[in-house]
Amino acid sequence: MTNCHQLKLKAQDGKYRLTDVVDIEGMFRIIESIPSKNAEPIKQWLAKLGSERIDEVFDPSIAVQRSIDLYRAKGYEEKWITKRIQNIKNVLKEKLDKSVVANFATTARDGKIYQVDYYNLDMIISWI
Repeated sequence: MTNCHQLKLKAQDGKYRLTDVVDIEGMFRIIESIPSKNAEPIKQWLAKLGSERIDEVFDPSIAVQRSIDLYRAKGYEEKWITKRIQNIKNVLKEKLDKSVVANFATTARDGKIYQVDYYNLDMIISWI
């Protein structure tokens, strides 16, 4: 079920009339439900985007490279791109440091003791 709202939008006759509207998520839900060959290219595009985002969850370097490619395509200078990516990495590191919920000494198979950080998974997932 899609959550539709109504807004007064200008009609062809110049009058403002209540019109059904949805947010972007609602629009995608409607597209998913259209049983038409005409909607298939959009559905395939959405599936591709979803697959790419899932890949980025498992390998964040893909997202970083996608951002770099996008900035280059928009004409940003390499110096600016490098600074921007470094700032993003710093913010993520800071967030990751704040999400540590425990630090335990753990004995590895080699007999050495290592300090291991445990993270709040809900907090990490909320950044994605």
